[in-house]
Amino acid sequence: MTKIKVTTGIDALIADGFSCLKGKRVGLITHAPACDSLLKPTLQLFLDHLQTGLKVVFTPEHGFFAHAQDLESVSIAQGTDGLKWVSLYGNDEASLHPLNEDLVNLDVLVIDLVDVGSRYYTFQATMLYAMQVAFAKDVAVMILDRPNPLGGLLVEGPMLLPEWSSFVGVHPIPIRHGLTIGELAILYKEELELDGELEVVPCEGWKRGMYFDETGLPWVMPSPNMPTLDTALVYPGQCLLEGTNLSEGRGTTHPFQMCGAPFLHPNLVATVLSKENLPGVAFRPVSFKPTFQKWQGEQCGGVELHVTDRAVFQPVRTSLALLHHMRELSGKHFAWRIEPYEFIKDKLAIDLLFGSDRERMQLQSGMPWRDIIAEWAEEEADFLFHRKPFLIYLE
Repeated sequence: MTKIKVTTGIDALIADGFSCLKGKRVGLITHAPACDSLLKPTLQLFLDHLQTGLKVVFTPEHGFFAHAQDLESVSIAQGTDGLKWVSLYGNDEASLHPLNEDLVNLDVLVIDLVDVGSRYYTFQATMLYAMQVAFAKDVAVMILDRPNPLGGLLVEGPMLLPEWSSFVGVHPIPIRHGLTIGELAILYKEELELDGELEVVPCEGWKRGMYFDETGLPWVMPSPNMPTLDTALVYPGQCLLEGTNLSEGRGTTHPFQMCGAPFLHPNLVATVLSKENLPGVAFRPVSFKPTFQKWQGEQCGGVELHVTDRAVFQPVRTSLALLHHMRELSGKHFAWRIEPYEFIKDKLAIDLLFGSDRERMQLQSGMPWRDIIAEWAEEEADFLFHRKPFLIYLE
């Protein structure tokens, strides 16, 4: 068994005997994937240590057991033994925010969620929305921090523009932000000038250069289509395909690593992408038949991404190149997603994911994909400098 090198915020709370929360009325935002280093869920640990001190449990997108698919609303009934349950991913945009009455008589709201280091992974948006409501009700917020599974050195992708903010992009940061959820909380509080008491319980032993498999911690899939670290490595780029009619591999055993469509030829796609000589990645031609979601039951042609060197792999640039070529190879069959996305009806999903309509418009104009990414370098460098005051962990 791999030796544990890193401990998380919940491990620190256990070591402290939960003394900082004893005698307080506590709310908890968590899900079953949030565990200690021995795989005991945070919720059970709170019940064991605080008993009646825990008043309400909030759950994020995908539900407590990380069972619900993306965009699938989750309803929760009143809990038993006086414990109230609230879903923060219901049937409308309002459901993404805790209600004022959900926080009545709470002293502190504790958040322990498993993030994967991409701007559009929604758990950190849930954290921000909850912080805003909690601070307005004079409820303190405690973040139990966890490592960024992609490490904390590299950032990549365009900056979100404020007018394009949504549940998949709540604040101007690049797609791969290189921050822990605790560091994001500090950044959000300062930049949005939120007035309230925030405490981040840090990890111990984590350095910014560490990927998740170097921590010794067990990987627990935080959502139905994030089964492994390999999935998380490609996700910052491959999630962009959600904004198209191309399959991002949902409904297969390798979501986000596989992608394609019925109108694409796998060998042709793989040949074109391989000629780009993109760093740290190889493309294998594949045929697959999704069991659900896009192109359910239809034979799709495409590629599987194999990360050969994660130190040089650039997921967002890679997927922009992939999107460019797949769009061209698809001809008239390609389409942007036009259905509502994360409760937004008046903006395209691809624009919400990129953080503006700039990249889509550039692709549509025929701009070479390498010229598109050239504009990102300055934004990435600016963010690396800008984020320094909010970093908890050393390189």
